Amino acid sequence: MIRARAGLLALAILAPAADARADDPAQCLALATYWESKGCSRADMAAVGGVVLNRLADEEFPNEVCAVVKEGGEAPPCQFSWWCDGKPDRPEEGADWREARAVAEQLLSAPPPDPADGALYFHSKDIDPPWPDRQKTAETDCHILYK
Repeated sequence: MIRARAGLLALAILAPAADARADDPAQCLALATYWESKGCSRADMAAVGGVVLNRLADEEFPNEVCAVVKEGGEAPPCQFSWWCDGKPDRPEEGADWREARAVAEQLLSAPPPDPADGALYFHSKDIDPPWPDRQKTAETDCHILYK
């Protein structure tokens, strides 16, 4: 499905910031990379996007990008903290949003080798979740990734 929509992804990526509840895969992926990696490097954004795509390919998670991002609903617990924090999900136009859209476009239309090294989970280096059963796969400037 991702490859079939590749021609439409560029149009969605170039559109102005839309409501996070839109069911456009490129928009959902861009919002996840933006909110989870705002202020971090492109590699961090790609790693977060890679986690979303790895979940998409794993049978334990939903099989659509937006469903992966929105899993758990808008109230805690949810899979991505920005989605259920009760704050507006509309990004601020600027360099971080442009970068997040570019990363999402690349991951969906011409994916590089897995930037998450098989990870299905990640967290900011600022927190220490109780995940003793998960194997660390990678580390970026801002995140630690696990499977």
